[in-house]
Amino acid sequence: MNISVTWKGRHLRRQVSGPFFFASFPAFLARFAVKAIFRFSGSPANQQHPALASLRSRLYHLPVSSNSLRGRFITFEGLDGTGKSTQIEKLAKALRARGLSVVVTREPGGTATGEKIRHVILDSATTQLSSRAEMALMFASRAQHLQEVIKPALAEGKIVLCDRFTDSTEAYQGAGRKLGGEPVLELHRILCDDLQPDLTILMDSDVASSVERARRRNQKTSKNGRSHKDENRFEQENRAFFTRVRNGYLAIARREPQRVALVNARGTPPETHAKILAIVCRKLRLSGKAQ
Repeated sequence: MNISVTWKGRHLRRQVSGPFFFASFPAFLARFAVKAIFRFSGSPANQQHPALASLRSRLYHLPVSSNSLRGRFITFEGLDGTGKSTQIEKLAKALRARGLSVVVTREPGGTATGEKIRHVILDSATTQLSSRAEMALMFASRAQHLQEVIKPALAEGKIVLCDRFTDSTEAYQGAGRKLGGEPVLELHRILCDDLQPDLTILMDSDVASSVERARRRNQKTSKNGRSHKDENRFEQENRAFFTRVRNGYLAIARREPQRVALVNARGTPPETHAKILAIVCRKLRLSGKAQ
């Protein structure tokens, strides 16, 4: 089915079909509504109106789903050391066993350019990097990642499982580095076309055990020679930093409960996997026994 809309004298057309029609149509219209309100409220005459200022703030958090791109976008968030990588691989295996096409990727990174940026951000030899520069590098990697990997995969109807997305930037740079959430959300709107995950799995654990596990993992990796890359820069931060990051994540979960599923990651990997698979099956409306 073709949907046509006239916007500012331009005739726009979107083709949608299949089971995602009813999900994609509202998201398609929402994009035009958001743009119209931002343009109207951004004019000098309306900029200071309190009601419009409040509406602009609320629209930063309006979820525009990847449904309009046909595929499904699922992100994993949480402190390092909560087991995200393990759970992503387990979920990918379970979904592929159901005959679904799955792409597994990560941030920062996911592309040749992004991996170079990742090395700069995470290498403990990187010193005197300002918080704003760090945030800008995160979004530089993300913009390339969206263009090169995520959007093409969604357009092909695939399920994209991504280890971290913009929620990480809001938690680590916005809360952890005390830059605030608004700059992060504004950059997401400008550079990422407001693309929101269909589902975010937020793996939560206590700060001390998560950080300790991440540090042990990195030390073991270096000792065994399995990786020549040093990714210990964030692990050098203190407990107060990671507490702010965790609190930032929990604030996002409270703000967007329809998108963010909070998962207690303190159990065994099989227990955590069972919880995550049940959530994903409900979201994707998959039937059958969890694997």
